[in-house]
Amino acid sequence: MRPKTARLGGVLAAGVALSLALAACGGGETGTTPGGGDTGAAPTSVKIGFIGDLTGDNAAIVIPPRNGAQLAIDEYNAKNPKVKIELVPLDSKADPSTAANLAKTAITEHKVVGIIGPAFSGESQQVQPILEEAKIPSVSPSATRTALADAGMQFWHRVVANDDVQGPAAAEFVARAVKPKKAFVIDDKSAYGQGLGQAVQKALGSSAEVQTDSFEATATDFSSTVNKVAAFNPDFVFFGGYYAQAGPLLKQLRDKGIKAGFMSGDGSLHTQLIEGAGAEQAEGALLSCPCKIAYAWAAQDENSKKFTDTFKSKFSGQLPEIYATEGYDAASAFIKAIEAGNTDPVKINDFLKTVDFQGLGKQVKFTDKGEVEDKNVYIYQVKGGEIVSVGNSTEATIG
Repeated sequence: MRPKTARLGGVLAAGVALSLALAACGGGETGTTPGGGDTGAAPTSVKIGFIGDLTGDNAAIVIPPRNGAQLAIDEYNAKNPKVKIELVPLDSKADPSTAANLAKTAITEHKVVGIIGPAFSGESQQVQPILEEAKIPSVSPSATRTALADAGMQFWHRVVANDDVQGPAAAEFVARAVKPKKAFVIDDKSAYGQGLGQAVQKALGSSAEVQTDSFEATATDFSSTVNKVAAFNPDFVFFGGYYAQAGPLLKQLRDKGIKAGFMSGDGSLHTQLIEGAGAEQAEGALLSCPCKIAYAWAAQDENSKKFTDTFKSKFSGQLPEIYATEGYDAASAFIKAIEAGNTDPVKINDFLKTVDFQGLGKQVKFTDKGEVEDKNVYIYQVKGGEIVSVGNSTEATIG
């Protein structure tokens, strides 16, 4: 995911001014404890930051991975390990510049040994060079922009497949299971929405006539786009963007009398999509994600059921929505590094390059570029006012 296209401009320039401060950062085996102060001994605790939108329009898809990470860390700390972990939540409100400043704060003030996040790709673009210069490892549970893996960063990782995996998988599923003759692809002009929309457009273009349109990520009136869709009269509509707009967009499409099938990606995979569109209008909507939504898989997978029950118990009945499992798995990667005796950021990063374990959502193993090797994409559908799993994109069918 990645709202608000970000620019790298200015970030690298700020790096020189930060370098002296960053040289003193990090914790662990140098004897520096979180919060500062050289004790001359290994630390008894370390801090890991979480950067993401915790109060903005799309917070509902960032709070679950934050809570998933917190659950993993709480379970680890409950074992009374030699080195405990403190999770430091940092609210970016989905603003890339804010995320960049928070990354600097995490390094210089909180003295983190790692970052879970940033949650979105626009933020990740800004934060990547800051963490790279400071030699602080990061694992994003949800940033999917393909180009993030091409920046040559050695301290960056993610536990979710990129848009060049999700887009074609979603489109191939549509071509196989829906077989549209005419498709309309919409995006919200964000780095995430554009990337996913373009991937779907490219993959569908070989089997269907495709038209496209875009609107701003802050738009609330979609009448211009809806009118274009109505004029084209497609069999299928795909939206690259987030639930905050996907729900109202779907409602406006249905209110216009457009009955075409509707699909969106991981950014819309939340029960608030149903709330925004209305249960009747949302019925049958399809969603893709390179992730396993635990509650949607609970009936098919015992680990998903157990995680769902534990998550709901800890977080006042909240469902483990999108990327809760990825937040848990991202934290688990750091936990395994620390359990192995690594408290220095560089040594933690070295460990992450070798990590290989079965997580809640997938096998967690990183490529040389920091990409997770697991490329599975799953399809979900709104049925009876709920989001249910219909299986792997290569096998899923719809009624």
